[in-house]
Amino acid sequence: MHKKSKKEKIRLFIITVTIISLLSILVGSVYKDWQQILANKKLKTELALKYENLLDEEEKLNAEIVKLGDDEYLARYAKETFMLSAEGDTIIKWNNKNKDPNE
Repeated sequence: MHKKSKKEKIRLFIITVTIISLLSILVGSVYKDWQQILANKKLKTELALKYENLLDEEEKLNAEIVKLGDDEYLARYAKETFMLSAEGDTIIKWNNKNKDPNE
């Protein structure tokens, strides 16, 4: 078995350092990409949930639009929400707070 020359040792060292450097860069890049993939999956899940909530809200609002097309519902809604009254209606104010009778 022959002894490696100084030139061969230097060449082997340079090749080894180059391979280790490239592997380190590759592992770092893959790790960074994997972190981004995980973050995107989490964001996708959150956005899907938000989308479902918005669809539910849209369904409720569409149902409310249909209800507001009914004149009787619209009159009752206006009375309850804006304290409006039709001619001949009597308005009774109701205070729902429990007060101490000694006050």
